[in-house]
This record gives sequence, C-alpha cells and structure tokens, in this order.
Amino acid sequence: MPAIAGLASCGRVLSDLLRTGLVLSGVLLTPMVNRLHAQNRYAQPTSSQYQHPAVVGPSTSNQHPGSESYRFPPAVAGQVSPAAIPNTALPHQPRAISSLTPPPTARQVLQSYPAAIQQALNSANQNGIGEAGFSPIAYLHAYPQDLLSGGATGDLLDSAADDSVLNSMGPAAGGNRTGANTPANQIPGAGHGTDAASREGVPDGVDPHAEVFAEGCYPSAMTCAKCHKKIYDEWRVSAHAYAAVSPMFHKFEQAITQLSTGTVGTFCMRCHAPVAMQMNFPRDGSVLDAPQVIREGVTCVACHRVIEAYGRVHGERRIEPGPLQAPVYGSIGGDGVAKAIAEKDDYKIKIDPNDKSPGQEIHLQAFRFEQLSSSGFCQACHQVAVHPGIALEVVWAQYRASPACKKGISCQDCHMGRVPGKAQGYTVGAAAEMSGKSVSQDRKHSNHIFYGPGNSIAHPGIFPHNEKALRWNTDQWLSFDWRAGWGTKEFEKALADKQIQVQFPKFWDSADERMDARKVLDENFELLGIKRASAISVMEAGSQIEGPFYATRPTLGQDLKLHFNVKNASEGHNNPSGSLGAQPQLWLNVVLTGPNGQWLWESGYLDGNGDLANQHSLQVTQGVIPPDTQLFNLQTQFITTGVKGPDREMYLPVNVDIDQLPFLRPGNIPVSVLNHPPFIRMEQKSIPPLGMKKARYEIPGNLLCQPGTYRISVRMRSRMEPIYFMRFCNATPEMERRMLEQTIDLHPYAVEFNIPSYR
Repeated sequence: MPAIAGLASCGRVLSDLLRTGLVLSGVLLTPMVNRLHAQNRYAQPTSSQYQHPAVVGPSTSNQHPGSESYRFPPAVAGQVSPAAIPNTALPHQPRAISSLTPPPTARQVLQSYPAAIQQALNSANQNGIGEAGFSPIAYLHAYPQDLLSGGATGDLLDSAADDSVLNSMGPAAGGNRTGANTPANQIPGAGHGTDAASREGVPDGVDPHAEVFAEGCYPSAMTCAKCHKKIYDEWRVSAHAYAAVSPMFHKFEQAITQLSTGTVGTFCMRCHAPVAMQMNFPRDGSVLDAPQVIREGVTCVACHRVIEAYGRVHGERRIEPGPLQAPVYGSIGGDGVAKAIAEKDDYKIKIDPNDKSPGQEIHLQAFRFEQLSSSGFCQACHQVAVHPGIALEVVWAQYRASPACKKGISCQDCHMGRVPGKAQGYTVGAAAEMSGKSVSQDRKHSNHIFYGPGNSIAHPGIFPHNEKALRWNTDQWLSFDWRAGWGTKEFEKALADKQIQVQFPKFWDSADERMDARKVLDENFELLGIKRASAISVMEAGSQIEGPFYATRPTLGQDLKLHFNVKNASEGHNNPSGSLGAQPQLWLNVVLTGPNGQWLWESGYLDGNGDLANQHSLQVTQGVIPPDTQLFNLQTQFITTGVKGPDREMYLPVNVDIDQLPFLRPGNIPVSVLNHPPFIRMEQKSIPPLGMKKARYEIPGNLLCQPGTYRISVRMRSRMEPIYFMRFCNATPEMERRMLEQTIDLHPYAVEFNIPSYR
C-alpha cells in the first residue's frame, strides 16, 4: 500500500512539473502533456570551440546541418555588394532508416538532468507537492517500473491508456523519438521524431475503396488539370496545395491535440484538409494513405464547389459533392463551358458520363459565385480563433482595418494578380484547353500560386503534387535519398565504377527506377524554385529597409549608434501576418566588417541549432554562445498568466498553469471585456499597414579601433516556423534542416563608411 501511494505521489509531482513547466539554470522544461524525451540531438560545441557563425565557413564540428549563418562578402574599398554568399558545403548528416534506438526511459532522463533540476524536484516534495518524506528521485531509483514509459502501471502522461477522446480526430498519435541515452551535459527536451516511415497496408478504419468514392464525389485537382493545366501548375506548388501534406502541420496538430487532451477537435483539419473532414476520414489514418484529393489540401473543389456565402466560420464550409459533370462555381460564369459544349466535336469532349467513346469529360455547367472574387471568401480560413478565443489567423481583421480595404482592393488583387503583392491588375489567358484548342482566350487569369511567404519542407517526391510521382507510394518516396544524388548521372556513374557503395532499400535497387524518380524530382525542383522566387517577390513588395542612419559621426574608438527604418509597404495587412499559431519569424541580420574584411560585430545571427540567439536558444542558455541583446525580431508570441510570478511565453495558446486539465473550451469571461481571452494573450510585434519601426543598434567603440573603410551589411530574413518550436512539436532533424534551407533573404545590401585616423 505505501508503494502504491508513493507511486501515485511521484506521478503527481512529475505531472505537475511537466504541466506547469519549469525554468531553472536557464533550462526550459517544455510543458507538453507527452513523454519526457532527452535524446542527444547533435553534439553541442563547448565554449572553447565556439566560433562566430559569421566568421567561420562550414563547421567541422557535429553542428546541426544547414544551421550555419551566411557570410557577407569581405569588404573591398569602394565597392558596395548587395549579395550574401552562402556556405553551401554543409556537412552531411546520416539519417537512420532502420535500427532505431528505443527512446530513453523516464529514469534515464531524470538521471541525466543537471543537479539543479533534481534539486527542484526534491524541493517540490519538501514544499508540499508530494507526501512527507517522499523523494521522487530516490523512489525512481528504487521502484522497478518506469513511471512515464509504460511497464506494469502504464504511462501516466500518455493518453494511450484511455484514448477515446482522440480516436476520431486529426493525424494519428505517436512520434517515437530515437537516440541513445542522454549525456549529463545535454539539455532535456531537445529530441526529435523519426524520419523513417513504418506503415504497412491500409490502416484500420480506412475504406480501401475510398479513392474511387472520393473521385466520384470530390474530383481530384489532377482530373481538373486535363483542361486547366496552367491553373493546375500554379496551384500544385502553392500553400493551398501544401496544406494537408505539410509535415510541420501534422506535428503541430498532434502537439496541440495531445496538449489539449483532444479538445482542439477538428479545428485545424477543417481548413487544411476540408475534403477529409467532409469524407469523415478517420483521425488514426495517415493522410499519406488517404485518397489523392484529401492529400491535395485546399484543392479545386474546396473553393469551386462552395455555393454559400460563409462568414467567420473557422473553416466550417460545405463542399457540394458530385461527379465531374456536376456544376462548378467561379468568379465569371459559364460562357466558356457553354461554348465548349456547343462545339463539343471540335474540342473532342463528351457530356454523357455513360458515353464510352474517346473524349474528355467535363463539368456541364459553371455559375458565377460573387463572394469567390471578394475578400470575404477568404475569411472562413484566414480569420480563425480557437477556444477560449485566441486568434491563430488574424489577417482578415487586419485587412478590414487597412487602407486597402477602404480603397476596395481585395485579397485576390494582391495575392492572385499580375504582380506579387501589388494590386496592378490581372493577366489574361484561356479559361481552358482541350485537344490543343483554347477556350475564351481573353479571360481574366487569376494566378493560383496564391503569392505568399511559405516554402515546402516536405520530401520533394511528395510535394509539389505530380501525377508522375504516383508511380511510387509515399513510403517508397520517403526512403529515396535525394540528397545523396540518387538517380543523377554523376551518382549512377560513380556507383557503376564502384567508386561508392550503397545499400539501397529493395525497391530502389534498380538504376532505372532511381533515374526515373530523379526526372520527377527535377520537375518538382523547378516548380519549387518558381515558388521560392514568388515568395521573395511578395515579401519584398510588402517590406522596405532604409538606412543606416547614424546618431553620431563614426569616430575612431567611440561607440557608434545607428538605426534602420523597417517599413511595411503593404496596404493590406500587418507584416508579418497570416498563421500566427506557427509563429513565423521575420528579423533583421546586420553585420559590421572592418577595413581588412574581418568580421567585427553582428546582430540577427543563428546558433548551432538554427535558432536566433535569444531566450529560446539552447546554446545561449548553456553559455556556449553570447545572447543577441540587440535582436530586431517581429515574431508574434503567445503570453500566458502564471499561477505565481509574471506572465510568460507559451508555445501554444494553452494555459497549462491555470488549467490543470488543459482543455480548450469557451472562456468564462467574454473576450470583449478583457480584449483577450482570460489568462492568455498574443504579444503582437508585427508592423501595421504602411507602418514603420526603428531597429536600433549600438556598436562598441573598441571595435572601431582601426582607421579605414568599414562596411555595414543588412538583410531581412524570413521563415515560417522557429526551430525551437519545431523541436517542441517533435520535428525530425530533416524537417529542421529543410526549414533552415528554406529561410529567405530580403533586400540584402551593404553600405560603407570611412573612419579617419584622427578624431
């Protein structure tokens, strides 16, 4: 009986500490309602090994791949260079495809904690959290079962014992982490998920005939591409097409589902996978096993089969089911369809679904749906709030208060028009093309790439969508090592000449298969390049950097104060905006180089994990690198009220301090009273439309000790998720690497100033 009481007490102690979070000695124990993990990520360099990322080339230490900062070119007298030179020779990190090491047990985790953490756990007991005279650490050493990772008692913090709440919502639970036991000097909570796929066959609850049923009610975009190829090619690399296959979306959704004990419900899936919602696709089924139209996220029918004008409904819109021949709804009308049907023999189309003769099937009617061409259509998914009222998407509210709205400029005018981010009209083109003949060539053409800042971190064989890629299933694509060069002429020649030896997965033993797959990847890389260019264009259209402006004349040996004006050139919404739940980062990177081209000073640099050097950097908290005390970062963050102490940042809008059962439910105080939900608020640092903020810097005078020409280089950097947040959501190392590679640089330029030898 005492043993049972002690076990329950220890469980309560650890559960309370995990739910409330704990900051000790600069270490944040993230309050995930999940297993403790302390996997050794990558070996962290010691303080003596640290070199500033702006000075060194590719690190020879075991640093996170892709995390090196990019160097600005060395100063040359009289030359101003706007370009930054990337360190492209990134160290290759092998990824485990098999032989996965089991995750550490809770005992191993606790034994590896710094002494300060163990003291905190013991003091928690002494302060009355546990029973009198009971030590959680001592009990863990004595008790034969692992409290947090199963055993005879089950997992106290995992919902596997009673998962009825989670059975029918979102992606499947899981997320095992791999890695060896954590060394004593490793910070807990820095583990990852696995990169290997582990599904076989059709999961339970998934209808094996779902593909046929889906196509009969919700035609795939690939079906629409037969007549609308130009629109399809734009769409298939867009954020809408990426919505349901984004690895980060699924990690995010899983994290908030577990943290909220399933009470987030279908909130995320409504917008990211609307067809899955309407087909009632089971939560424990992987989207990669779903019909193609589900994997397409915000696909054609998600907009063009909607016939009701919805408002702010948090993604809950009805898609009209029907076969390919059913009506579609657009911004113009059905003249083009009527013309094609009237000349069906010339266009080689057939209008009878029972007609077995050759010919292209089409939809038989098209109607004008007025809301589709207005900003109001976008608000259903781009202005959403999760209980207890915290807004994860706020762009519609920002637009409603913007100069663009007052001028009658719509979302579509800037995000689907001729120029990314600018309301400068639309191009014209054919409505459709059948049998090589165009229909209505002078129609207004809305670009379905939907200009925006995001870029894919998925495997390039899975996204962009490519009909040729369906020759291989998703598990086969995930085992294709595109980074190693499989299928390229150079790789295959080196393999044939026995210069390299590779043990391939069984399916990729054939060189012909690898080379055919590489052709698909080459097509997809070209599309991804177009998407990246459009992301840079729209971000540069909506932002501006001016400066530097010096508060004092640059003088030998004296501190130099300067600032840049960072402007939001957009009339439509804040910058950054969009999905604030993902906490997109937009920051300034400023570097000072000396007369001999030597690096002297920098703000906006990254640590060895790819994080900004602020309070979220594990290397800053360990003292491995200095904190960036002058960082200019426009990232929005969630702030929660603590039971004791000041407010603190929380990665997700779930107040685990106030709520011992952190359910997402309506607040008991109206949002209109406090202007934010009870005990949760959003600290917004973005710049309003046509607004401006000053980025102020002070360079120590002891760095300006040599007469000559100095250079200040500046660029704005943007990425969709911070790396620490990806780790919180159990992202894999490959996901983090892809995010670092997809960071985009905006407005890079450099200016020079001269410091004479006299004061």
